[in-house]
Amino acid sequence: MIAYVTVGTDDIARAKRFYSAFLPALDYVLKEGPEGLSYVLTAQRGQSGALPDFYVKPTFDGRPASAGNGAMVAFQVRSQMQVRDLHAAALAAGGRDEGQPGFRDAYGPHFYVGYLRDPQGNKIALFCDDPDEPGRDG
Repeated sequence: MIAYVTVGTDDIARAKRFYSAFLPALDYVLKEGPEGLSYVLTAQRGQSGALPDFYVKPTFDGRPASAGNGAMVAFQVRSQMQVRDLHAAALAAGGRDEGQPGFRDAYGPHFYVGYLRDPQGNKIALFCDDPDEPGRDG
């Protein structure tokens, strides 16, 4: 199980504006400290196992942060509408469009996704894969 994911940033304020535009809607709570931003999920009663945290921090070596080529963090959301809404909110908060929300032929018929780049260039996906929602073919 993934315990946490960390992306680097050179500008905490810009990163906070971007990630705070959509992560609270996915039940992440921001804990801010001198080491950066920690977005954490609160465990629900009866839930077993750790939930993955998402950290946004300056680099440890002091060199500029850079986005990995081929690296991406994907957040599962509740509905296709939420993909659209959160994609728009993230764009308005300083993100860059990397692929408008919609279906992709390469994935299953219900996989609905929007892609973004955060202000540092890290690639982010917001997706849902709900078989109870309309699919690509219908």
